[in-house]
Amino acid sequence: MTREEKSIAIEDLTAQLAGTNIIYISDISGLNAENTSSLRRACFKAGIKLEVVKNTLLAKAMEASDNDYGDLPSVLTGNSAIFISDVANAPGKIIKDFRKKSAKPVLKGAYINSEIYIGDDQLDALATIKSKEELIGEIIGLLQSPAQRVISALQNQFAKSEEATEEVEA
Repeated sequence: MTREEKSIAIEDLTAQLAGTNIIYISDISGLNAENTSSLRRACFKAGIKLEVVKNTLLAKAMEASDNDYGDLPSVLTGNSAIFISDVANAPGKIIKDFRKKSAKPVLKGAYINSEIYIGDDQLDALATIKSKEELIGEIIGLLQSPAQRVISALQNQFAKSEEATEEVEA
């Protein structure tokens, strides 16, 4: 790669990093062509961008980014692939699903909404993080619950008062 090509690659990676708050870094080396293709398909279906990157270029893009990646560049050894997503737990779920069939991909680290996770032992926690939509749904459910109880109680009282009125008229 020439200096110009490296510069362009770093700019592209920096732009990708700026466009998201959810990045997983993993090692997918050793996957055969069939498994790699299957992983790419699963990522595509889930709206995740999967890209194999050069460690030095990704480290320079992280330095150039406005985000603070803390110790995350320290995991950039060996082969690295980045998963870029809009849903915090989606890459974790895909990696965990693939690990049922194979030892790879191995999670090196993740950056999720300014939080840094390092190590494969974080995979279970990352796969169970609730997405923004799930949290909003839970909050709406919690807010609706008391109102639904009040409405239900009022309906029961109304039904009882109608029964009492019918008994009096009879």
